[in-house]
Amino acid sequence: IETKSGDADFCTKVDIENEEYIMAQIQKAFPSHKIIGEETTGTGEIDALTHTATWIIDPIDGTTNFASGIPLTCVSIGLCVNKVPVMGVIYAPLTKELYMAVTGCGAYRNGDHIAQRFTSKPLNQAVICCEFGYPRDKPSIQKMVGAVERIMENGCRAIRQLGSGCLDLAYVATGRLDVVYAGVAGEGWKPWDYAAGVVLLQESGCLIEGIPEETRGAPFDLYSTSLIAAGSRELLDECRKIVTNK
Repeated sequence: IETKSGDADFCTKVDIENEEYIMAQIQKAFPSHKIIGEETTGTGEIDALTHTATWIIDPIDGTTNFASGIPLTCVSIGLCVNKVPVMGVIYAPLTKELYMAVTGCGAYRNGDHIAQRFTSKPLNQAVICCEFGYPRDKPSIQKMVGAVERIMENGCRAIRQLGSGCLDLAYVATGRLDVVYAGVAGEGWKPWDYAAGVVLLQESGCLIEGIPEETRGAPFDLYSTSLIAAGSRELLDECRKIVTNK
């Protein structure tokens, strides 16, 4: 185990080996494509997307779960063309689930089509997932806990933290979760956490935006420091209002 930005942010030998293997296979099949990998990027600056086809890899999402023996962990691979995510694959080996989506072709779990949802659920009946991330300073903790407190006061069916952002997005796409959000204290995710899941969400009829109101209706930015994803516009807006306390 090697730490990155802090004790809570680390990678294992398997993270590195997985990424090396995936990159080698992509380079063999698509030598002209670019690759952005979590472990090769490390704590350095993340390469910007260009019009060159670019693969974005998270070799193990949910590394803490993986290292702790918790089965909610996965491999995530997304493909962007002209700076836009167009394909996503998320594989959770310990639960034997393979999620795939291609723009315009639908989203699938283990080969079964993920049907779009056409009914909206109110927040007080929703299962809400949030991820606290790595901040450990008191102001950040107060912001993160404060958002959960407001949701609980408003009413919801349950609050969950699963520890795998890629699976969070897949679970919203399949209806296991109704909302996921992160980034109220700047603890948002990275492009490799989003790239595959964005396509899954869009192809299953769900929405993903940044938490700030000004991102409403805009294409999601893979470099965003926050996200909120939900199964309907009404639920996303209701949760955003409470999380931002506006």
